[in-house]
Amino acid sequence: MSQEFAYKLEQILGKEQILREEPMRLHTTFRIGGPAQFFVIPRTQEEAAAAVRLCRSEGAPYYIIGNGSNLLVSDKGYRGVVIQLFKEFSDINIEGTRIRAQAGASLAKIAAEALRAGLAGFEFAAGIPGTLGGACIMNAGAYGGEMKDVLLAVTVLTKDGEIREIPREELDMGYRTSRASREGWIVLGAAIELARGDGKEIRAKMEDLKQRRTDKQPLEYPSAGSTFKRPEGYFAGKLIQDAGLQGLRVGDAMVSEKHSGFVVNCGNATAADVDGLIRLVQEKVREDFGITLEPEVRRLGEF
Repeated sequence: MSQEFAYKLEQILGKEQILREEPMRLHTTFRIGGPAQFFVIPRTQEEAAAAVRLCRSEGAPYYIIGNGSNLLVSDKGYRGVVIQLFKEFSDINIEGTRIRAQAGASLAKIAAEALRAGLAGFEFAAGIPGTLGGACIMNAGAYGGEMKDVLLAVTVLTKDGEIREIPREELDMGYRTSRASREGWIVLGAAIELARGDGKEIRAKMEDLKQRRTDKQPLEYPSAGSTFKRPEGYFAGKLIQDAGLQGLRVGDAMVSEKHSGFVVNCGNATAADVDGLIRLVQEKVREDFGITLEPEVRRLGEF
C-alpha cells in the first residue's frame, strides 16, 4: 500500500493510533503471528467507520480484531490493515437493567460491571476470553448461556458503510453464527438486557463457573479457546480423546492433555505448527469416526 494511503489513514486516526509492521503475537491469545503491515486503533465509532470506508474505497485488505482470542495469524503476518477494537473502544454504560457497551469491551469486564450493579444473566460470559464484538458475531456461549439470550440490539457497520442498530430478532443467531457474520457486518457495540438479581448469588455463580473452567481447561497455556466447533450430536473434545490424540504435538503446538478440545502453545509454537496439528486432528477423527471437525479458530494471512 502506498504512502498516500498511509497519509489518509493518519488523517483519520492520527499517527499515534497507527503502528507499522506490528507483531501480531502481541495481540492474540495464542501469542502467535507475524507482523501486520498496518495496525490501527480507532477510539470512536466514527474513526472505525472512516478507517473501514477508506480501506474499501482504496481496495486495501483489512481485518477487524478485538483481543485476538479466536484467531491464528500466519507466521508471515498480514499484508493489510488490522483494525483493533479493544481497549480504546471499550466504554460500558449501565441504565437500569440495560448495559450499553462498545465492541472492544471484554466480556469479563461487562460481567464484573453487571455484578457491581446487581444484574443477573451475564454470569455465563464472565470467563469467555473475548470481546463483545466477536461474541455478538459468533453468538458466544458457555455453560448453558448464549449471547442471543441477553442481547437487545447490536450496532453494526454494514458493507455499504452505514451504521445501523439491528434488533435481536433480526440477528438470526445460531450456534457460533449470526446474521452479522454472514452479512460481513462489523459490530461496533451492543445493548444487553439483564434482570435484577441478588449480588451474593450472582457472585457465587460466577465463582462456580470460574472454578469449573480452571479445573477443566488448560488456562496455564496460551490458546484460542475451544479449537473446534461442536459437531451435531457429539463433543469435539471427546472425539479427539477417543481417537487417541490427547498430548499429540507438532513442534510446540499440542492437543491439551487436560482438555482435548484445546490446542495450546506450549512455548514457541508457530502458526504452521498449530495449523498442521489442526489438520492432523481433523484427518484422524474423520478416519476413525467419519466426522469432519470444523475449526472454531479463524485463520488470518497465508497458510
